[in-house]
Amino acid sequence: MSNSTTTATGRVWVAFGPVGAVGAIHQIGEGYAFRLMHEDYHGMFSTLDAAKGALHAALKPGSDWPDFREH
Repeated sequence: MSNSTTTATGRVWVAFGPVGAVGAIHQIGEGYAFRLMHEDYHGMFSTLDAAKGALHAALKPGSDWPDFREH
């Protein structure tokens, strides 16, 4: 999924780790896509919880679960 073809028009949750924002989840239509800072979108997930889990899995191994805040 690329930034040039994806338009995020729904709600947004920013993921914060110990050093600040590490990524975000965007509601796009009926699904959710995530991106790490300065990267393209990854996948399309049917639930917010699935997108949160995928974002966490994409972080460096051993990373703590981020604090997700809706914006």
